[in-house]
Amino acid sequence: MASSLEFMEYVFENIKGIGDITYKKMFGEYCVYYKGKVVGLVCDNQFVIKKTSIGKTLLPDNDEIPPYEGGKPCILIENLNDKALLKEVIQKTYNELPEPKLKNKKIKE
Repeated sequence: MASSLEFMEYVFENIKGIGDITYKKMFGEYCVYYKGKVVGLVCDNQFVIKKTSIGKTLLPDNDEIPPYEGGKPCILIENLNDKALLKEVIQKTYNELPEPKLKNKKIKE
């Protein structure tokens, strides 16, 4: 099931105060970026953060779910109203994630 734009906008309203947050629609779902890194996803109208050790420390009771069939487990964010906690989790998750891999551009001959 694809996520609704309304739910994505609700998530965005609760996390945009962090600054440098963007999202992009992909295959009916959304990738959430912080400073250019994918830190979370909105899938099936659920917001998940990439699983990191700091994320599990800050959110020890949150469920881990695959955001889509075959996906790696992510941390489910159920309380979108705790903006201070969301800010901390997103910033610290960003710090723990590796830099994005550079894509090789194909050269036309």
